Amino acid sequence: MWKRQHPILVLAAALAMLPLLMSTLGLTTALATELALFAMAGLGFNLLLGYTGLVSFGHGAFFGLAAYGAALLQIHVTKGGAFIPVLFGTWFAAVCGLAFGFLILRRRGVYFSLLTLAFTAMIFYVVFRWTSFTGGENGLGGIRRGRLLGLDLDDQNIFYVAVCVIVVFVAGLMWRIVNSPFGRVLIAIRENEQRARFAGFPVRRYKLCGFIVSATVVGLAGALFGFLKYFVSADLVHVAFSGEILAMTVIGGQRHFLGPALGALFFILFRELLTGYTASWQLWFGLLFMGFVLFSPGGLMGLGERILAPFRRRHEEAAAMAARVTPNPGAEIPDFLRDAAKLRSEPAIEAREISKRFGGFIAVDRVSLRLPPRGIHALIGPNGAGKTTFFNVITGLFPPDGGAILYAGGNVAGFPPERLAGLGLARSFQITNIFKTISVRENLRLAVQARDRRRFRLLERADSLAEVNGDTDALVKFLGLEGLEAVRAGSLSYGGQRLLEIGLALAVRPRVLMLDEPLVGLAPAERERIVGLIKRLSEHMSVLVIEHDIDRVFASAEDITVMHNGAVLAAGKPAEVRADPQVQSVYLGTGRRISSARAPAGTTPAAQPLLRLDAVNAFYGASHILHDVTLELRAGEMVALLGRNGAGKSSTLKAIMGLNPPRTGRVQYLGKNIAGGSPEDAARAGIGLVPQGRRLFPTLTVAQNLEMGRLRRTGREGMRWSEERLFAMFPRLAQRLNAKADTLSGGEQQMVAIARALVGNTRILLMDEPFEGLSPAMVEEVFGVIDALRRDVPILMIEHDLDLALALADRVYVLDRGRITHEGPAAPLHADIGLRRKVLWI
Repeated sequence: MWKRQHPILVLAAALAMLPLLMSTLGLTTALATELALFAMAGLGFNLLLGYTGLVSFGHGAFFGLAAYGAALLQIHVTKGGAFIPVLFGTWFAAVCGLAFGFLILRRRGVYFSLLTLAFTAMIFYVVFRWTSFTGGENGLGGIRRGRLLGLDLDDQNIFYVAVCVIVVFVAGLMWRIVNSPFGRVLIAIRENEQRARFAGFPVRRYKLCGFIVSATVVGLAGALFGFLKYFVSADLVHVAFSGEILAMTVIGGQRHFLGPALGALFFILFRELLTGYTASWQLWFGLLFMGFVLFSPGGLMGLGERILAPFRRRHEEAAAMAARVTPNPGAEIPDFLRDAAKLRSEPAIEAREISKRFGGFIAVDRVSLRLPPRGIHALIGPNGAGKTTFFNVITGLFPPDGGAILYAGGNVAGFPPERLAGLGLARSFQITNIFKTISVRENLRLAVQARDRRRFRLLERADSLAEVNGDTDALVKFLGLEGLEAVRAGSLSYGGQRLLEIGLALAVRPRVLMLDEPLVGLAPAERERIVGLIKRLSEHMSVLVIEHDIDRVFASAEDITVMHNGAVLAAGKPAEVRADPQVQSVYLGTGRRISSARAPAGTTPAAQPLLRLDAVNAFYGASHILHDVTLELRAGEMVALLGRNGAGKSSTLKAIMGLNPPRTGRVQYLGKNIAGGSPEDAARAGIGLVPQGRRLFPTLTVAQNLEMGRLRRTGREGMRWSEERLFAMFPRLAQRLNAKADTLSGGEQQMVAIARALVGNTRILLMDEPFEGLSPAMVEEVFGVIDALRRDVPILMIEHDLDLALALADRVYVLDRGRITHEGPAAPLHADIGLRRKVLWI
């Protein structure tokens, strides 16, 4: 209880001491009252900015409208007393918030912000020009405070106490709101609005409610402000005043509950003390504001944390995934996931003649699919076949251009994602789509909360929902994420994030579970565990899965549909599909048989190392990720860096590139220590990086992505890749030069990522999961490209597919929990499965 109430107690104590501070500085109690009201306005505004992630340039309008509403009611109706006018002004601000919020929340990002700016400009014009009603440029005077409960509010000290009581009461309500089920959803919307929708939250309704609450609190401060000054002017609805509220919140610290109050104190004192020395105080405040935005985005609160950090006791932790408890493969399926299909015999979902076009491009062409109430149905096909687009249409991300989706007793085509999630239709995403800045447990708790009847309550504590907490704990155990509950989701390994992604889909309590490449980025042992998990889930629900791990697809799926060029190529039982000549031609290929049978190239022990890591230690905050890592890459060889999820493989590449500089140790490149250098310096020096997930510029064309990779190098050594040479290696790219990156298939995107890393003088190449998410036929093609590349440029590669990695590599290093546990030639591991299991724990 103390911990939860602590900010309110701090605020109350600060307000009690504020008059003494003002007196010491030669300032007045009236100024202290103004500060208290600005603090309350900042708390209300921060519900929108800091908690929901919406930037409004127009909240000063609600402050001013409430002040005008209260003043006009007293002058023309009540003729005295402040209580009823203040209530009316606050109500008026809430109604305006409802009306304008309903309209402008239809847009996001910069458009939302511009609409709030336009709203404020419009209100200012009306107030300033409507002289007969608002007083125009002369404002409204003659406001009286009167008496309340026998107290004379004209006494400034009494009025200050009354205002402080209101401020503390409102702050208490705001504290309850931000820690309520409703408030936690606002944070989820700030972090990932799309994921919140697919969890089942009606995002627009939450944002509108948050907007109304924010406008109401700001309006209450404005209504009281008019009685503080006995006067209301058009300045209160001017854009500049909205900017001041925004500046106070940002300078104080928008991610901290009391940040806006501290920002209000700073703003008032800065203004009052500096005006005694110069009339240009706004110039200096503007420069200071820019300094905070550039160098301390966390505001004064964040600056204080940084100053105090060296004096706090530091506790060194292991890497995030190192804290994970060994998963129990036989963990019980949570009760809330059992029998989701209710033992029905009719199809769980049926798609009939679904079509989707993007301009003249037909992504899905009259695709039909019928899922039973239980079991696993696989949707496979080459990259770019339209599988993920089909998922997006079924789950409401895109409306279909034709066809019907029969589910839950009706046609749900065109339903929004949150409504479909509420009906039990859940999905995971091809690219991890989680709430990265909050904990693993809070990710799952939020998703579970979406199905609770109390999910919209504003004053109940979120952590008091016993049923939600119980289902969350059961889901954590079932997924094998025990020990990671308090870990920030974004700090998990890629495989850990994939597990969490599946968990967010399961939290919906699905009748139909749609998984888009659930095994991507997982180590072999983890893949087996997840396949077993999916099989057990399929006994209680219908599972539709997209997956390129073809061996596991044919071993686990009961029915398979193959797509190609947006249409169904084949459908049937696994044996029928495997034997289909068309499927073998366009999808299965011969890639795995050829690449797995290929013997590794010979090593070149006499060659000089181009890259060497010596005793590198790297951290993420207090988490110790790499422990004395030492490895080298020689000229003319390919080295594979292997290990389980969270072992530190990607962190090693980040240490080399300067994305996460080592705290100790050396990164020797061409005889020079580059540890601590910037990523751009590493790239210009000739180190090319192909990151996990490709990381292309999605709205740029292939040609523009390649141009972005054409950096000026610091030396003349390394391979110079002309466009002709690149297109000879990647003929598809020549045909797709003018296509935007986000319209490419996964294999084509991987080719662009490799080509972008090669443009210019590339001396060494770092590749993180180059075969991730590729179809078998595309794996064969990319395998051939990498095999050809290794003759021209040394490669350090991370890859979970051991057959592919060991078939290509000359030497291997194995990482476990951030430490090198094995190094040596790849050939023995490629040939001896028993040795591979011993070395790699598979």
